[in-house]
Amino acid sequence: MLGERTLDYGELSARIRRVAGGAVEMLGRTYGERAVILAPNCIEYPEIICGLSDAGMVVSTANPRITSRELEALAADCAPRMVFVHPSLESVVSGASLPSVEKTLVLGEEYEAWLAAQAPRSPISELMETDPFALVYTSGTTGKPKGVLLSHRSRAMTFFGMAMEFGCFGPDDRHLSIAPMAHGAGFAFTMAPLFFGAFVEVLEKFDPERVLDRLGRGDHTGTFMVPTHYQTIFGLEPSVLERYRGTTPLLRAIISNASALPQAVKEKIIGYWGEGLLHETYGSTEGGIVTNLRPAEQLTKIQSVGRPFSCTEVLLLDDDGRPVADGEVGELYSRSPFLFNGYYCRPEETAACMREGAVSVGDLARRDEDGCIYIVDRKKDMVISGGLNIYPREIEEVLHKHPGIREAAVIGVPDERWGEALRAFVVTEQGHPLDAEAVEVHCRRWLGGYKVPRSVRFVEALPRNAGGKVLKQELRDV
Repeated sequence: MLGERTLDYGELSARIRRVAGGAVEMLGRTYGERAVILAPNCIEYPEIICGLSDAGMVVSTANPRITSRELEALAADCAPRMVFVHPSLESVVSGASLPSVEKTLVLGEEYEAWLAAQAPRSPISELMETDPFALVYTSGTTGKPKGVLLSHRSRAMTFFGMAMEFGCFGPDDRHLSIAPMAHGAGFAFTMAPLFFGAFVEVLEKFDPERVLDRLGRGDHTGTFMVPTHYQTIFGLEPSVLERYRGTTPLLRAIISNASALPQAVKEKIIGYWGEGLLHETYGSTEGGIVTNLRPAEQLTKIQSVGRPFSCTEVLLLDDDGRPVADGEVGELYSRSPFLFNGYYCRPEETAACMREGAVSVGDLARRDEDGCIYIVDRKKDMVISGGLNIYPREIEEVLHKHPGIREAAVIGVPDERWGEALRAFVVTEQGHPLDAEAVEVHCRRWLGGYKVPRSVRFVEALPRNAGGKVLKQELRDV
């Protein structure tokens, strides 16, 4: 049933086996078949995914903000036979044409009745570690989303690496799950502690004060949030923040992922929760976790995303595939046990992002003499203005230094004289009115003139996907 409740591991295991049994009973052949779950965070999410996986099915976690037309496009790509949907999103499914779908189950009474009627089933014998576990559709920040095939081996190995790196997923731990499970990182940081026997508290949606309240119980040892979550928390009234300061004595790891965490926000996190806790990871759906900046280097390796993750080799290559020297910018490739199986039914696009067994998602980076990696920007986001290469991420870091700016994004827009010109989109803090001239003055303190945005637009919020990444293509369409 929906709503607040607690499951122990025995109950969860039984429900997982019933989901597997129900899928096999209903569909007959399940090995390699696809299913979709469309729901916000809920306690049913992990059991459905694990149960369908035991039945050999490949699960696609649809963004709960998806429209009926977008769901149709997803279904046309992967032809799912089953859909599990939260009642709040039932109209999205009913409004879509889904000819491949044989069974739709609505979470709540319908799902519970179906589950109770199923005979438990163990994992099917055909299942291999290299078989697809999930079909995750990329965020589409730069183009049409693609289905990313992730194997059972990739997920399990990732969880072991996370457990070693973050140290807060054991049987005595309590993890607060906040980020959407429909997104790769949100799913991983919910499933990894479950994988190792920790208690996981799942919040249906993000509410900044509720997050502080839950962490303020004092018994959580780890949590994961995306940068926009932290920015929203620190936008609360000072009196609210002070109420919960110092109330997390058992906390051992605070983890950030999905997009760049501005240095100014890192310093706020450390100032509020204390030193020795914050990890910032860099990765992708295709490559898994690639690097991690550990707590000890958060204030010394400014704007770095850290060192290669466990069992991971990071390559920085020029356009001809040759390694670049330390300090030079190259395209980042990673090689590890965590890599995806490829894009679903897109062999040419899979081959295009691979080089000798390593994968790239188009990010540009440099390495310092200590082996730390710095993401410069996405290759597709680089702006060429007056013949000069400009990386918007550097400018965004400067904008975030301003106390009156909560969020900022920079893009290139067509310009007759310069080819491209920089435009900044700015979300201001409450009570801090700004104009374009003030933003320009601030930027000139830190940047050369050619890096100063030539136009500024003030917006209520930046468009983001479920994982918290800014959708720059939507900004280009403004």
